[in-house]
Amino acid sequence: MTPKPKQPAAPADVPWTLAGAKARLSELVDRAQTGPQVITRNGKPAAVVVSAEEWARKTARKGTLAEFLLASPLRGADIDLTRSSDKPRDTDL
Repeated sequence: MTPKPKQPAAPADVPWTLAGAKARLSELVDRAQTGPQVITRNGKPAAVVVSAEEWARKTARKGTLAEFLLASPLRGADIDLTRSSDKPRDTDL
């Protein structure tokens, strides 16, 4: 049995083609540990693979909605929040 020829490693800063990503998934995952890996389809960016650690860091909740609203620079601003009391217009059906 003849071993398959080894494909050369892709440069770290060059996006992966979809076919290349499928063929070398293990290498893609290894490289994602050191930085985001862009996968292209038809020459256009289609997906980015990142490490599980990076994903958890980016998607971690940074506080509650209440804390966000309390920290708003508009808190205490004089904004008119009253609802309009206009009646709906009449229509002929």
